[in-house]
Amino acid sequence: MPRISTLRITRSHKIATAVLVAAGSVTAITATGGPSEAQTTSTRSSVSVEPVAAAGVPTAKDAAEKAAKENAAKEAAAKKAAAKALAEKATAKKAAEKERSEKQAANRSTERKAVTPKKYANNLDGWIRESLDIMDKKNIPGSYEGLHRNIMRESSGNPNAVNDWDINAQNGIPSKGLLQVIQPTFDAYHVKGTPKKLTDPVANITAAANYAADRYGSIDNVDSAY
Repeated sequence: MPRISTLRITRSHKIATAVLVAAGSVTAITATGGPSEAQTTSTRSSVSVEPVAAAGVPTAKDAAEKAAKENAAKEAAAKKAAAKALAEKATAKKAAEKERSEKQAANRSTERKAVTPKKYANNLDGWIRESLDIMDKKNIPGSYEGLHRNIMRESSGNPNAVNDWDINAQNGIPSKGLLQVIQPTFDAYHVKGTPKKLTDPVANITAAANYAADRYGSIDNVDSAY
């Protein structure tokens, strides 16, 4: 009898305890209402949110890519301009070298012409023409006609002609050469660059033309003894 009573009480007690525990658990869950607001807030704040760009607004990555492209374009343009400038410089240098070479060639040609003496015939025509070229350089007036006319009257074209009968001959200074010049006159009016010989055809002509220019204005103005 006592054992049966004890067994019944024990079972009833266990069932009641289980019911109470179950009821308490439900109440606790209901009372708490799930996770607290603070826990929810803490959980949300710990999540990293990636910023999203607004439509039409470039991001920092887009700006960096654009800047890189612009820099690349500028560098390419600078290299192209540098290459063009270098090519233009090379062309200008080549043109300058060509021009300098042409000038040097022209100068050498001129020098050769200047060094090569002009040739004249060894006769009356050649003597007169050579004298005229010298007279032109020395600014001594006179023409071919004026020289030839006076030469033919004075010596008939003989460079060794000597007057041994006039007053000059009587005084010991006879007139000589194509234009019959006495020694003192030749010495005074000798033209530099010609031989210092009274009977030299070219020296005689240019000295006489120089004297006539000083006294008469030009050998062309002489038509008689002078």
